[in-house]
Amino acid sequence: MLENFPYYNTNKNGTSNGLQIRKLVLFYVLLAFAATLFFTVLILYSPNPFSNFIFKKNATTLSHQSPLKIDPATTMNPKKESNDEKIKCDLFEGKWIPVPNGSLYTNWSCPLIPNSRNCLKFGSENADFINWRWMPNDCELPGFNAKTFLSIVRGKKLAFIGDSLARNQMDSLLCLLSQGETPEDVYTDDLDHYRTFYFPSHDFTLMAYWTQHLFSSAVKIVNGSETAMFDIHLDRIDDNWAQKLPILDYAIISIGHWFNRTNYLYEGGKVVGCIYCDEPDVPNVGLAVTVGKAVGTALEYINDCKECKALLTLARTFSPTLFEYGSWNDGGKCNRTSPSTEKQADYDFLMGVRNFQVKEFEKIKKRTTDGKRFEMLDITRAMMMRPDGHPGTNSHDPSYRDCIHWCLPGPVDVWKELLMFVLQNRDGSIGDRDH
Repeated sequence: MLENFPYYNTNKNGTSNGLQIRKLVLFYVLLAFAATLFFTVLILYSPNPFSNFIFKKNATTLSHQSPLKIDPATTMNPKKESNDEKIKCDLFEGKWIPVPNGSLYTNWSCPLIPNSRNCLKFGSENADFINWRWMPNDCELPGFNAKTFLSIVRGKKLAFIGDSLARNQMDSLLCLLSQGETPEDVYTDDLDHYRTFYFPSHDFTLMAYWTQHLFSSAVKIVNGSETAMFDIHLDRIDDNWAQKLPILDYAIISIGHWFNRTNYLYEGGKVVGCIYCDEPDVPNVGLAVTVGKAVGTALEYINDCKECKALLTLARTFSPTLFEYGSWNDGGKCNRTSPSTEKQADYDFLMGVRNFQVKEFEKIKKRTTDGKRFEMLDITRAMMMRPDGHPGTNSHDPSYRDCIHWCLPGPVDVWKELLMFVLQNRDGSIGDRDH
């Protein structure tokens, strides 16, 4: 029968074409087997075998147009050119990309998560918010590594100074570090505003110092009754954190949301302005200017502190509130299930607050003294794209709409990746900003 097959003939050397075909088929079978074996080994021995391909593709093909003409260029070296030049990269401009198994911890592996931030425990049906990674436009941000971080801060003291968003940031770091070593819970005050944790194997102390405004402030009293307003003294630093500075090696300053209400501003004991007030004799200074001044004054105080070590201070920019259809008390929601693009998240108000913080940071950056260093964690733009990362109603109190704080685990964990990169490069600046 084979003799009747059109291609089964003998050539002039008497060799059967059918035999040649069988040899060719055998060659391709062996080639396919070798390729299958190669990719099987790749998958078995890599936690995410295609991540490098994905990241490199994004790093070279992203086209990103920022509405803000600021380039805080960061010197990184994720890839080398042939002439061994370092690549300039802005860590804080980029996009969120989907990744499998995006979190290094879970709400089960970290018992330190507060119920108010434990979105997975209290009913969040969308767990995809943890499966995204921040990708700068022109480079890769190294992932967080607890052992590396603890080796960097061995023998040091680090404090998060600010409001509940600063505490949110500290809780995120605690969860990430506790995957490698369980810390000792050393101290908490009655209001849970001041916390101290200790990692004995690395002699590392992690603290939270509560302050609402960085300045001295008090609830405003009207007709003998307390109000939701504050009297804020812009010429008096809050001693609750300022007196503790001399023991620190690292200070992370953040502030903002307690200013976002009607407040009265004082200097020399006299009213000099307000936020969201409507009085003919009191200038309405506005939120952005006041928050910028608060950060600038705090950084000046740290720079002028004679008792302080040559500490590294990081100013974290404004963390966005992403309410839709209302606000905190009138039905606001944050129930989106995926990140947005920067074009979709172009909130001029939030960037305005951030811009004044950057402006004040630049002033102190130019006149640092006594070996002190100042850097900025410019997270505003990245977090504006994460309306899916807030607790919303997914907390211990379902009537509580929280579109201010961040789920744990969640996008807030990228702040620690940025922090670790800055600490790893503490002997040099992460870049200058050109306006």
